[in-house]
Amino acid sequence: MRRLLIIIAVVVVVVLVGMVYYVLDPAASTSLFPRCPFLEFTGFKCPGCGSQRAIHSLLHGDVSAAWHYNAMMLVSLPVLAVCLYGEAVRTSHPRRYARINSPRLIMLLLVAVLAWWVLRNMFGW
Repeated sequence: MRRLLIIIAVVVVVVLVGMVYYVLDPAASTSLFPRCPFLEFTGFKCPGCGSQRAIHSLLHGDVSAAWHYNAMMLVSLPVLAVCLYGEAVRTSHPRRYARINSPRLIMLLLVAVLAWWVLRNMFGW
């Protein structure tokens, strides 16, 4: 029962946050949506820079704009879905969970994020 309540609470929060991102544009509502502290202090984009605007664009069906704002975030959505699936079947399929959360895969994802971080600042993505 507790787990079900947690899942329901998470779904409600995600829907509410999604509604905020659908209604308000992070590019126009700068007082409500925080700016990236890393970008503010260093002048370089972090791997997540542009994710808020990308989410807004995706919610409006504009995949091209979402790709422009943060391609890594867009590519990460299927990875996130697989991770959530792995967590959901953690007790019923422990081998599948272990494969999804293998150290090799985690290192691969870390390298991909670090490469995105460096390349987006080198080429202005």
